[in-house]
Amino acid sequence: MWHRNIPLTLLSLLLSMNICAHTLRIVPFADEYWWGGVVALGSRMPYLHPLNEIDLSRDGYNNQLVPLLLSSKGRYVWSDRPFRFTVGEQRELILTSDTEPLSVTVGGKTLRDAYLHACHQHFPPSGALPDTLFFSMPQYNTWIELMYNQNQADILKYARGIADNNFPKGVLMIDDNWQKYYGNFDFKPERFADPKGMVDELHAMGFKIMLWVCPFVSPDSPEYRELNSKGYLLRDRQGGAAVIQWWNGQSACYDLTNPDAAAYLTARLKELQQTYGIDGFKFDAGDPNFYDSPNLISFRKDATSVDHSEAWAKIGLAFPFNEYRACWRMGGQALVQRLGDKNNDWKAVQSLIPDMLAAGLLGYAYTCPDMIGGGQYASFVHADPARMDQELIVRSAQVHALMPMMQFSVAPWRVLDSKHLAILRNMARLHEQMGGYIIKLARLAAKTGEPIVRHLEYAFPGQGFTNCVDQFMLGDRYLVTPMLKSGTSRTIILPTGIWRDERGKTYRGGRTYSIDVPINRLPYFERLEKRVSTK
Repeated sequence: MWHRNIPLTLLSLLLSMNICAHTLRIVPFADEYWWGGVVALGSRMPYLHPLNEIDLSRDGYNNQLVPLLLSSKGRYVWSDRPFRFTVGEQRELILTSDTEPLSVTVGGKTLRDAYLHACHQHFPPSGALPDTLFFSMPQYNTWIELMYNQNQADILKYARGIADNNFPKGVLMIDDNWQKYYGNFDFKPERFADPKGMVDELHAMGFKIMLWVCPFVSPDSPEYRELNSKGYLLRDRQGGAAVIQWWNGQSACYDLTNPDAAAYLTARLKELQQTYGIDGFKFDAGDPNFYDSPNLISFRKDATSVDHSEAWAKIGLAFPFNEYRACWRMGGQALVQRLGDKNNDWKAVQSLIPDMLAAGLLGYAYTCPDMIGGGQYASFVHADPARMDQELIVRSAQVHALMPMMQFSVAPWRVLDSKHLAILRNMARLHEQMGGYIIKLARLAAKTGEPIVRHLEYAFPGQGFTNCVDQFMLGDRYLVTPMLKSGTSRTIILPTGIWRDERGKTYRGGRTYSIDVPINRLPYFERLEKRVSTK
């Protein structure tokens, strides 16, 4: 080894200065563009403009991270460990790794070639997928309506509102603060008089039920003391249980790099299922920045921040009803991913498609585009329908309708008038009607790794769609062109071929069109000339 004769103090200094780091500089070809690394940077992709350093060990921006960069010319970079990268003035990429050399692999000639080559080499599809209900029926999350006041009466009221307003039944997620405290899996008795009866009633109404859970454990609780005695918690350098700062305060945390701790937690969740009839879990708080500290000591001695995110994600593989918002690698696995919480504004609506395209290109086919209208509860507290931007909520729902999944949280009947509420109901019904096709695409993804939501450059290379972020392909059959800003008209570009819109009008591709998009219209186009089987 090169460092055998270097004094220890000097070696430590060199490591701290990244003298030992491996650097790769990629100068793009004249017509080559790059995607990847961070799902939440979808709106910056392809990387056309300078980008400050992104550290894949911690800079998740509330979403998923994958150590993969992809080129429109069939090239890609993969690393098993996190690296850092920047984008320079001339679109050059500078990648740095502290652990291993980085190199460019040629997977073919197109973006699709690069993705599929990387996929099958590094994150091959598992053949399994989450429960198909995710793809055919809407999801409903109680967060915005109840926030930290999760309680039996209001959860049932929310569910009855879904039924009373004739929205399709689907997955109902009960969000944070249903439990006594973190690390405990009993319902708060003062808020849930009969949790098993509540779940039974919700099942009878036609819902599947998921509960919010996290890997954190409240200090000085019976669970904390038991887990600490078993050695199932992350440690600090003094040998005690580490205390981690996260958005809900300071907590101890499961050390899921310990197989016994992971098995113990999985068993507790399965017991919770048996006790109350729960169908699955929303696994939150897996963000690697929580574990990015030199003071944390793990069971697995070489574990880093992203290894804890990955270990948390692997817990979900035991539950067909699951959801993650932050993740590391795990592409091709039967895990539902969700985009991070969006604001209630037009910029957020415009970010949905590029972020979903990024998720697909990073191996996360089973992704939900956040919550309709945005996931920030402050936008909806004491909302007055007369002051709400109802057009924005409708256009957000239209983006969701032909995505792999759609999720409601704010109760539409609380914030919309009857006209706009009817449009949202129709979008939920459209998603239900297209469910069979979306399920076929999900099953295809489980076999081949092909994304469900596809970039037009991926589907139609060399036709000028590199920078197109306001249209997407749903599989190989439907081109979806929603409205992403206030108004009733937009410009679309159709790839070569013959296309028929949802109203029955036929168009010749390879051309640009201006179309009318009234508030009740979601324009989409079926490809008539060629269809690739999704069987």
